[in-house]
Amino acid sequence: MNQSASNLSILGIDVSKGKFDVALLREGKCKHKRFLNNLEGFKKLREWLAEYKVERLHACMESTSTYGEALAEYLHDRGFMVSIVNPARIKGFAQSELIRSKTDKVDASLIARFCAAMKPSLWTPESKEIRELRSLVRRVDALVEMRQQEINRLDVSDAVIKKTIENHIDYLTKQIDSIKEQINKHIDRHPQLRDKQKLLQSIPGVGEATIHLVLANFANTEK
Repeated sequence: MNQSASNLSILGIDVSKGKFDVALLREGKCKHKRFLNNLEGFKKLREWLAEYKVERLHACMESTSTYGEALAEYLHDRGFMVSIVNPARIKGFAQSELIRSKTDKVDASLIARFCAAMKPSLWTPESKEIRELRSLVRRVDALVEMRQQEINRLDVSDAVIKKTIENHIDYLTKQIDSIKEQINKHIDRHPQLRDKQKLLQSIPGVGEATIHLVLANFANTEK
């Protein structure tokens, strides 16, 4: 990877739950911006980068939580280079620069300078089929939890609303069954997932829900 090319921009990202601050370092100048940490914010970041005619980008963030995972995947899927680094490395770099103040803007700038100076190794996300499977499995889990809450309400609710709760339970059950079917079709479309599913099915006592959970969270189809 040649990071010394003049048209390579560096993006330092400081991520929190609801927002992220960025520092765009290019041609010796630094530009700052704050975005919401959601898909709309990611799109606005892409538009902001386009305003500066950024085509080649190395983005860098700390591996402090899962808050930056979706943003990292978004940038990677659009062809940008991404690094996710241990915060201890950023802290050590800050000490080398004798930086003591700490704000989101300062942190983003610091991460950008660290990226430019240290050229950290690139991060590679899990395969798209694994990420899609995990989203489907998480959706089933959420719907099952919602259904159980409605079942619990049914036992203590007034007669006047029992029918609406029963209808909602039926609807949730149909949604759960539909997504489970979608999960099985998704696995069948990807040979490596399908092979791992067969292996798990050969283990006594391992049910469908457990198999889906294991495949979504522990299967790496690129290995």
